[in-house]
Parts: sequence; C-alpha cells; structure tokens
Amino acid sequence: MNRFLATASLVAAGLMLAAQSAAAKPARCFTTDDGYYNCDFRGTDGLGSFVIAAGGYPTYSLIIDRPGFAFGFVNFGDRNIPLPGEYVRSRDDGACWQNPETSTKICAW
Repeated sequence: MNRFLATASLVAAGLMLAAQSAAAKPARCFTTDDGYYNCDFRGTDGLGSFVIAAGGYPTYSLIIDRPGFAFGFVNFGDRNIPLPGEYVRSRDDGACWQNPETSTKICAW
C-alpha cells in the first residue's frame, strides 16, 4: 500500500509540473493585422512553438519546423487556418517572426 501511495504521489507531482509548464503567461503581442494588444502566451513544445490568444482577437499558433523557421495558423473561433508561406525568426527581435512572402509579423514579448 505504501508503494502505491508513493507512486501515486509521484504521478500527481509530475502532472502538476506538466500543467504549470503548459500554463499561459501574460504577454504583449503584435500582429500585422491587429497591432499591439495584451495576450496570453503558451509554449506548446520544447522547440519553441507557441500559441497567443486574447479575447476579441484571433488565436495565432506558430509551429517550429526547424530552428529559426516556423509555419503559422490562425483560428477565428472554430478551426485552425494555415497562414501562407513560412515565418522566419527576426534577427532584430527574437520575440518576432516575419513572413517574407506576405510581409506579415507575429510577436510576443
């Protein structure tokens, strides 16, 4: 019985840590279409992929393809829509990703 309780405690602690790492954090965001606004930032993997969301704004996701390059998605409420082209991490501001094909930018500080 003690072994079971110890195992259950370890599993519960691991789940709490995982939930905390996936929790959204307050941020300041910018998108070419929406300008500057307060948002929630949530990292989604160990590569740097993330989601930004805020009431009254679309939700944006950037999925890292390889270091410095990502693909973007936007969600207006019911489904993810792929954004055209590839996003490149800005050399001037590492919090920003730019799409040279569409001249759009997504940032989260």
